[in-house]
Amino acid sequence: MKLLKQRFEEIMNFWVPVVFGTFKLLVLGTGMFLAIKSHYDGEKKEKKEKEKEEEEEMKAQ
Repeated sequence: MKLLKQRFEEIMNFWVPVVFGTFKLLVLGTGMFLAIKSHYDGEKKEKKEKEKEEEEEMKAQ
């Protein structure tokens, strides 16, 4: 029984950090992707709004 418990602890000492480390990288990677994507989407939106304002100014003249 003691050997079984020791073997279980050895397995857990290896797999727990692997599983949690993978999860951590996945969450951080997803967060970074979404942050970069929202940044670029915001720039596109501002550019379109600016073009629309310039177009309206040209029509007004």
